[in-house]
Amino acid sequence: MKIKQLVVAGSLVLMAGGLAACGQAKAQTSKQKTLHLMQDTDLTSLDTSNTATLTQWNVLQQSMEGLYRVNSKNKVVGAMATKVVKPTNNGKTYTFHLRKNAKWNNGDQVTAQDFVTAWRRSVSSTSTSGYSYIYEGIKNATQISAGKKATKTLGVQAVNKTTLKVTLSRAMPYLSKMLTMPAFFPQNHQVVAKYGKNYGTTSTKMAYNGPFTVKGWTGTNDSWNLVKNTYYYDKSAIKLNKMTMQVVKDSTTAHNLFSQGKLDDVTVTGATAQGLQHDKHLKHVSKAGTYYLRLNMAKNHALHNQYLRQALNLVLNKNSLTKKVLSDGSTAAHNYVTPTLVTDPTTGKDFGTETANTARYNVKKAQQLWKKGLKQLGKKSVTLKLVGDDTSVSKTITQFVQAAVEQNLSGAKVTVSSVPEKAESAAVSSGNYDMQYAFWLADYADPVSFFDILTKNNPQNYGKYTDSVFNAQITAAHGKNATNTKAYWQNMRTAAQRLNTTAAVVPLYNMTESHLVNSKLTGVVYHSVGENDYTRATFK
Repeated sequence: MKIKQLVVAGSLVLMAGGLAACGQAKAQTSKQKTLHLMQDTDLTSLDTSNTATLTQWNVLQQSMEGLYRVNSKNKVVGAMATKVVKPTNNGKTYTFHLRKNAKWNNGDQVTAQDFVTAWRRSVSSTSTSGYSYIYEGIKNATQISAGKKATKTLGVQAVNKTTLKVTLSRAMPYLSKMLTMPAFFPQNHQVVAKYGKNYGTTSTKMAYNGPFTVKGWTGTNDSWNLVKNTYYYDKSAIKLNKMTMQVVKDSTTAHNLFSQGKLDDVTVTGATAQGLQHDKHLKHVSKAGTYYLRLNMAKNHALHNQYLRQALNLVLNKNSLTKKVLSDGSTAAHNYVTPTLVTDPTTGKDFGTETANTARYNVKKAQQLWKKGLKQLGKKSVTLKLVGDDTSVSKTITQFVQAAVEQNLSGAKVTVSSVPEKAESAAVSSGNYDMQYAFWLADYADPVSFFDILTKNNPQNYGKYTDSVFNAQITAAHGKNATNTKAYWQNMRTAAQRLNTTAAVVPLYNMTESHLVNSKLTGVVYHSVGENDYTRATFK
């Protein structure tokens, strides 16, 4: 999942105990059953067929449910479906039976047609979410996304009101994990028909089938509420009455709001995190996510040259970045796939560790490769445009990269553009960049969740990475080797090694969030894969 993390960075080291404690005392008496949360970027749509952003998914994770959900033990369990089902037809047919008491917040029953409607809209060639590729493997999905077949041919069928049949073109052993993602959430087909292209543009032009409903989002404002859904089938398990969410982009403001008792959960990094590492409200959360530099490898860009890409990977001191700049528990990344994501069952080793790049920080080698790359290009210098969003941490990281490259690589100039996320996304999607400070959070616990977005025709392959060896490995893993454990994991290892060799991306650091959490807040599930779940939370 492409996301941006809100982090609190800056030069101000606060005395955590005093500030946080006074805020918490106030919160314990006033919050009662209302949870106050923040988001670090604007909410631009609630329509999963239109966009896919962290803020959107965070909101929908609390207000919607798919066929399955992930419980507090990180196990996939039934949600709209009564139970987790086993496929038939050699792993290519799934038949789901929906809960008859599952309802939308307007009282409509959740039906199989709601899933058919949502999936057809999202896989359509006109979908703008960038997530149509996630449906690949469902019958005809690839052809539909390419505009070669009608959406009605997608392998999803409403057998009757509460029976959904999904037909795959190939076995997908990890499908159950994928079905917990917001990309596979249903859409009330009657509400979609009513609002058309305006579906999801405000909180009122939606229907919600999860624990909460969204209130007060006009499509442009930066605060809204989530109110308990009285129609939710498991409402007795929901102890909160309300959540508030507000967009907070400034790091100092975010910390101040927590210390004043106005927010119950924030994340911190940098100098602020250093001063809070022993605070009683601090909670470290390891995430299966990697921050990295996305590189534009289109033929008209300098980083089409592999030597220049390799030089960028070697010139950055990632240990210094994590220990001296971030100081939030994050660790240096030497692999695109995050360690601790998954164990390779054929070797018994952590996949991210066993496939890590052995090429580490080496300025002298970087200079040699840089010089070689410039010579191949017939240039004495290049200017690289580095794009990031306008959050504090993004500005800090891009300045770190700019300094390391310009100070150590002769003929290198880096221009930094720190802009709101919408402008950043526009620059990247149009190819108007050379490097981007990017992030990927695994959607499910499998390396292919990382690899898919770097395949040649993936809509999120904004760097235009193209490598026949890498593509062949992923194709085989999705196809002939999908149910062959030994062959599948060999495909995964070879793909990882190929990314390292070609410097497809420049990994920066592995994500560890430092959360300041209201001491009275309990029951939050901080998932390592996917979004945090606040729906079963309560206060002591």
